[in-house]
Amino acid sequence: MTVGFRIYPNPKQKASPDLVERFRKLPVANVSDSMSRMAAAGPRLRPMHGGGVLAGPAITVKSRPGDNLMLHKAIDMAEPGDVIVLDAGGDLTNALIGELMVAHAERRGVGGIVINGAIRDAATLREGRFPIFAAGVTHRGPYKDGPGEINVPISIDGMIITPGDLMLGDDDGLVCVPLADAEAIYAGTKKKHDAETAQMEAIRAGRNDRSWVDAELKKRGVEYMG
Repeated sequence: MTVGFRIYPNPKQKASPDLVERFRKLPVANVSDSMSRMAAAGPRLRPMHGGGVLAGPAITVKSRPGDNLMLHKAIDMAEPGDVIVLDAGGDLTNALIGELMVAHAERRGVGGIVINGAIRDAATLREGRFPIFAAGVTHRGPYKDGPGEINVPISIDGMIITPGDLMLGDDDGLVCVPLADAEAIYAGTKKKHDAETAQMEAIRAGRNDRSWVDAELKKRGVEYMG
């Protein structure tokens, strides 16, 4: 095999539909908190669609900046519900996807696309509900020469994504849930979400306990001046 031109099969072990749907109902921020706030794909990757959660098992792609040959192939390989995650180095010189490719992906049942790079046809994509996250927008089109690899571990802003891991995205950003830890992370996230729901009810009812603020300030030795 030639390094830089390799395609591996889709992962046999990946986030199940049940797991995807359970996580889909939880905020990405709560998932992040349950992962000790150690994983994030960076603040540049933002939703480019008209609204809705991205959730599904990852099909990973690595390409050189400005080239989408392997992204085309990944769309053809993806199974319904899969989320394609492309690391193109975050370069914004060339758009790697537009309305035609998104239409093809949507027709094939792809669950969403993450582009560590740029898109185009932004107005059309904003009108749709197909989940797509990207770092920016440019009208300049892509190259289709390679190199690139499919279904290899990738890293976006320090967040490692392995084929089959669970990708989640909402208006707060993206997070990758490692498949091996998914059930434990789900339990922690559900507990966190339930606690915050109860706290919101207490705030609205005017019975939220704020004594922890002064207790923490006292612990830190804060002096009140004046």
